Amino acid sequence: MPLLPNRAQASRLTDLLFAGRFDDLHRPWTELLRREIFRYRDGMSPDARAELAYERLRIVNRSIDSVEDLVTDTSRLVALHEWLGVVDGTLTTLATVHYNLFLGSLIGLDPHGKVDRTPFTTLRQYGTVLITELGYGNNAAHLETTATHHPDTDTFVLTTPSRDAQKFMPNTGPAGGDKTGLVAARLIAQGQDCGVFLFMVPLRDEHGPLPGIRIRALSQTPGSAVDHAITSFDHVRLDRSALLTGDHADLAPDGTFESPIRNRRHRFLRSIHRVTTGKLCLAAAALSGARATLTIAVRHAHRRHTSAPGSPSHVPVFAHRGHQSRLLAATAGAYAATFLMRDIIRRRSDPDDPHPVETEVLVPIAKGWVTWQARDIVTECRERCGAQGLLSANRIVDLLTPIEGAITAEGDNLVIWTKAAADLLTGRGYDPPEPPRARPVDPGDPAAVQDLLVHHELTCLTRARDRLAEPAADPLERWNHAVDPALELVDAYVTRRAAEAFRAAVRRLTDPATRTLLEQVLHLFVLEALTAHTGPLLADGHLTADTVRALPETVERLRTRLAPHALTLVEAFAVPDTILEAPIATDRYARTYDDPHGPWQSKPSE
Repeated sequence: MPLLPNRAQASRLTDLLFAGRFDDLHRPWTELLRREIFRYRDGMSPDARAELAYERLRIVNRSIDSVEDLVTDTSRLVALHEWLGVVDGTLTTLATVHYNLFLGSLIGLDPHGKVDRTPFTTLRQYGTVLITELGYGNNAAHLETTATHHPDTDTFVLTTPSRDAQKFMPNTGPAGGDKTGLVAARLIAQGQDCGVFLFMVPLRDEHGPLPGIRIRALSQTPGSAVDHAITSFDHVRLDRSALLTGDHADLAPDGTFESPIRNRRHRFLRSIHRVTTGKLCLAAAALSGARATLTIAVRHAHRRHTSAPGSPSHVPVFAHRGHQSRLLAATAGAYAATFLMRDIIRRRSDPDDPHPVETEVLVPIAKGWVTWQARDIVTECRERCGAQGLLSANRIVDLLTPIEGAITAEGDNLVIWTKAAADLLTGRGYDPPEPPRARPVDPGDPAAVQDLLVHHELTCLTRARDRLAEPAADPLERWNHAVDPALELVDAYVTRRAAEAFRAAVRRLTDPATRTLLEQVLHLFVLEALTAHTGPLLADGHLTADTVRALPETVERLRTRLAPHALTLVEAFAVPDTILEAPIATDRYARTYDDPHGPWQSKPSE
């Protein structure tokens, strides 16, 4: 089993994984993040880690030629998150909030630049966003916070009317210096509820929270040092420029409200449009963390030695099939998730996307699938590294908490999948695939097994529609009949889309050996995805009993072929050692654990 990757093949795979844009889109961030300020530091308090994260963000900000160009370039912004996600989860959260949610929303809702953005593009002030309330999460269109317009002064009074209306978990704590927030509040004008809009509100300066603003720190989040807090407003007066309506509403000085969008919920969604880009940023950061942990775990498995039956000498842990099979499955999943993300980022960045509604529906689905995949990968890698995987210095456990945060942030995964399930069932942004020819499929045929993914998806669709048609006492009961098979449909759909993106990437390879290698990784991914669904596929005649029995052997053969290439596959993730840092996966291992005064350093006495 080789202990070195095939550099030429890894280079070709890197080019494919990063859509041919590693040098111009990704390398600048890897070069920046090599600096000493971004190195792992042990033993810091949460407060110190929070301050360090804000300082790191300032250094990132100084390296950016045009912050506004970064914010409006989806591909570049997502690439930044990919590499921050390897270095510092707290820093990643701060970047997401400041660049995507705050500045992205400000640019979109103030297109003529009436608000001076300079304090925020230079990070003299940090921007945060306050949407979620203690009592309202994904039901954000029903937020209670109010901003009441006073026509006599043409100002607003921002008020938190109840305990449940307190803003929950914005990073409004003292770390990082002066802060301004975009606060989601219900606009009340001429006694009418005009719906939820964003208001720009100065929150704190060097002396603390500004008058009328109450900020209370939340308890610590293990593995994260973001200064999350609960924030409320006691009749805070705002001037006219605080209201950000973009091009979808207008409020006259006398309180007359007009909007071309009649539906208040749709107006709110327009105000928080950057949440969609945020889903991509968070998914990319989670996935990059998963790729880094795979690099650590696979390298460690080739360096760590153990005994083997019938062997007089030790062998690498990776030589054991029980160890390598789990890491190979995780690697296949990481490749599939990466190719899916590249396809969606390309579509999201295309102003002429021919299927914008399909992309809109696919983004939250992919966010859920990718972040769940990332968590599974990191958990598997942690276990495969044993006790070493529990040490923060080896990075894996510190990469897990940010992924847990991504699963919840920008919409809890299960909730956004439930919304997506309704979209798929009603045909919004979804055209079911054409059914392949009905015939038993040989799982050893790499091209044919993708037909099984389509059959599985169509089975889920039929089952969900049938359940939705069942008699019910009310709409909630009717939906509850269908929701579980509908969620299975969402999973089947995104898995099929990931496999298609993977297949398209394989076709772009011209080197025969590298293409064969990647075809085997794709084959393994599809078979691993199908394993749990062989029963229905057998019942519907798409598999025979013999092929179901042969499936484990097919997977075993694939693992055997892929095992010698594991180091090459993770080398393609292109995580520099100066960013990866983990002693168990880099040359730092000997330096970390050596003791220059240990007895092994002394010569035995004569």
